[in-house]
Amino acid sequence: MSREEALKLAQEKNLDLIEVAPMAKPPVARLMDYGKYLYREEKEERKQKSKQKKDVLKTVRISLNTGFNDLKIKAEKADEFLKEGLRVQVELVLRGRAKYQKTFSDLGKQKIENFLKLISVPVKVISELKKQPRGLNVTITKQ
Repeated sequence: MSREEALKLAQEKNLDLIEVAPMAKPPVARLMDYGKYLYREEKEERKQKSKQKKDVLKTVRISLNTGFNDLKIKAEKADEFLKEGLRVQVELVLRGRAKYQKTFSDLGKQKIENFLKLISVPVKVISELKKQPRGLNVTITKQ
């Protein structure tokens, strides 16, 4: 069909003539409502974006004084996050100045290791145990 015929047909049907494949021999065009086409494309993009999984980091905070039962509860919460496919940062908060809890970083390491043993989901350590200004951190994810 010639270009003029296609344009005439598009005007009669109150549609737009859109060139789909300009490099083809002969070029391919299509009759459609361009506004509806853009709307559908935008809607499809939004749908794809909503299905994408965002890389979220959840934090579980514990301290040296956290009891065993509280550790179990926090480990269950970490299990939930890991089962959802999220990364979890375990943060052991050491309070006070040098003469108080901050001198017990070796006890803190043990506490985090015990916490990781309470998690039922098999975990992989992303970032090793690091000493931060507020305490110790380790980031884990599901294997």
